[in-house]
Amino acid sequence: MDTLLSLEDILGATGGIHLLGSGGNICFTDVQTDSRKVGRNTLFVPLIGEKQDGHAYIPQALEKGSSVIFMALANYEKDSDFFVQQSLAHQECCFIGVENTLHALQALAMRYVAQFPRLIKIGVTGSSGKTTTKELLRSILSQKYSVVANEGNLNSETGLPLSVFKIRAEHQVGLFEMGMNRKDEMGELAAVLKPRFAVITNIGTAHIGMLGGRRQIAEEKAKIFSHFNGFGTAVIPKDDDFSDFLAQQVDGKVVFYGDGQPESVRLIADEGLLGTVFSLEGLTVRLSLPGRYNYRNALAAITLAQVLGLSASEIKRGVEECQPLFGRGEVIRGTYTVIQDCYNANPDSMEKAVSMVASLSGGQRRFLVLGDMLELGENSRRDHARIGSLAADSGVDALVFVGTEMRSAFEAAQAKLASQTQTKLFYFAGSGEDVMRQAADAVLSLAQPEDIVLVKGSRGMALERVTKLLLGERTNV
Repeated sequence: MDTLLSLEDILGATGGIHLLGSGGNICFTDVQTDSRKVGRNTLFVPLIGEKQDGHAYIPQALEKGSSVIFMALANYEKDSDFFVQQSLAHQECCFIGVENTLHALQALAMRYVAQFPRLIKIGVTGSSGKTTTKELLRSILSQKYSVVANEGNLNSETGLPLSVFKIRAEHQVGLFEMGMNRKDEMGELAAVLKPRFAVITNIGTAHIGMLGGRRQIAEEKAKIFSHFNGFGTAVIPKDDDFSDFLAQQVDGKVVFYGDGQPESVRLIADEGLLGTVFSLEGLTVRLSLPGRYNYRNALAAITLAQVLGLSASEIKRGVEECQPLFGRGEVIRGTYTVIQDCYNANPDSMEKAVSMVASLSGGQRRFLVLGDMLELGENSRRDHARIGSLAADSGVDALVFVGTEMRSAFEAAQAKLASQTQTKLFYFAGSGEDVMRQAADAVLSLAQPEDIVLVKGSRGMALERVTKLLLGERTNV
């Protein structure tokens, strides 16, 4: 079995020191930061967080077959006996001391990616729509290339480095979502992957509380271009108000989408929950993901696919084979039709989802179950109030606000709807099981078969619990 990297590679990339255990022909075929996911021949990287230190889980990682262990030198110096004892019990394992385990993970991932100079490396970022755009690209590009991509949204300072270790010699395209919630994180991710192609979905307000404003978000997102060195291609939304700014940051080629681009695509019909129909070079294509915002994500994916030389028929197959992921615009049909969009939420994605439901026609009544949008910082009250006001204007039959932050949304909606009785208003504070039951019961008290319910909130709210209470047995459509 071939190792992903040699001991020499590891020490050279990380500046680490081989302190304990085997120094012979080491072998690791996987990298993990979670001891529960460790298997045989795994490099375990214990991370140090605000609440816990991953070094405490080294014994579990060793029992599960870890063959290489990183350890922070400060931890080793503080309690060397602990590490010596672990090494004596597992002498086949190689223990390597590093200054910072997170930085060592990133540096090792950078060295690993460099082993694949012919890989077409693609980064996808933006305030919303990243995962959907990546999944559309994965489906399209797989029609022509062997593609490796990060699963779900493993796109962070740890998620991206772990994901790139899935690259193998047979892969032709490395497609990676890249997220950030702090200053300089995108620069770190770009240094690991060094993407040759980069897609930006939009510049919104996700994580604005940690970065200060949309201009700062745009500056951070633009760091995805930082390793182009004159040879990269950026795919940028023409209709974003930071479009020109982003283009100015590109040392390479810029291709725009949206606002009539690409010219080979023409919208035929927005069919609501059934998705969107459009033409591509004379071919009729059906995108099954609902919402005009998902059509826009498709335009981004199509634009890059055309740059990479895919044919119209390959793009059509890829778009039509793409299905929604859990919690990302899933249309789930049971007694009621639930739009489950509970994997993430920020003011931009919330506005798009509410507007999409408001645009639906067909006679069914419509309900909004909206949960807290997290990580908005000092703007939280204002942004929740704005969403509450927008929801009040949506013309739906009932608004159900759930969480702590959503109180501001409820109060804004209440003020706006004070003089009418058509739209029912509910607010339930918290995120416990009893709150989810109350939210579901509020809908069930009013809804009739085939009515439409949007369930949307940040991942931390776990609003899929409301969906389960509404539908019980469910069928994805």
